[in-house]
Amino acid sequence: MNQKEVKPMIYEAFTIIRGKGNPAGVVLGADCLSVEVMQKIAFDLGYNETAFVYVDDQPISVRYFTPGQEVPLCGHATVASMAAMAQKGLIGPGIHQIRTGAGMLDIEVKIDDEVKIGMQQAVYEEVMFDGNIEKLASVLGIDKTMFDERYPICYASTGLWTLLVPIKKLEYFKLMKPQTALFPSVLSQNERASIHPFCLETYDETCLMHGRHFSSPYSGTVEDPVTGTASGAMGMYYKKHIDMSLSNEIIRIEQGHEIGREGVVEVLIPEKMSEQVKIFGTAVGSDSANFSIC
Repeated sequence: MNQKEVKPMIYEAFTIIRGKGNPAGVVLGADCLSVEVMQKIAFDLGYNETAFVYVDDQPISVRYFTPGQEVPLCGHATVASMAAMAQKGLIGPGIHQIRTGAGMLDIEVKIDDEVKIGMQQAVYEEVMFDGNIEKLASVLGIDKTMFDERYPICYASTGLWTLLVPIKKLEYFKLMKPQTALFPSVLSQNERASIHPFCLETYDETCLMHGRHFSSPYSGTVEDPVTGTASGAMGMYYKKHIDMSLSNEIIRIEQGHEIGREGVVEVLIPEKMSEQVKIFGTAVGSDSANFSIC
């Protein structure tokens, strides 16, 4: 295979404002890179995820790496990488298919004043949490009385597993101090899952839910500012446990305020739980990394 120079780019997803949203590394033309090199790039960049795009594949393939491991899917890195592709004229408006570790997914590209990416996710899956509630609160740095007992704590996935934890009040999110290394001792059913507290109070009145995302200890990071896959899972959780009447409606989910990187994910709730959820987001190019790999 011919070697070619690739230069990692930095895109911030779920925002149009530089310095906000969720930064991701983006490498276009990853065809010449080995898994070891991709993992090293992701580690050196240090972002929650870096997307490696096999531009010449038909359909396009995307692989996702945290600083510590490869993961099957990442919402914000998909939005970031597809926005980069659109802005560079490599894909146009319309529906495109991409191959990911979570399967074949449809991507919708809308180009108006800005590029907006719609991302189909995997079918919602859910497993009830049967661990120790007090220990769960402890690893989040809060008290179990802050959990919203009206709704269940459960592992949920639309492509990547996270533990959804309902919280009573928005103010409690500022108190959270995750003890990441202890997560596996609490998440005995799925020790590689992340933890995603959420509540129904929001800063933005146009948003329906507020979230915060604490990374799996295997990922090599601590917190993800604005998460696409977790937001998709949140939307389906909302439909199942809070309002079953939601059908073919877009809800808005906010995240990132506690760490100064606020952003918004739009989630299209399908008619049936057995159907795939879809998220929408914008992205802005921030910079190019200061190294190249051949």
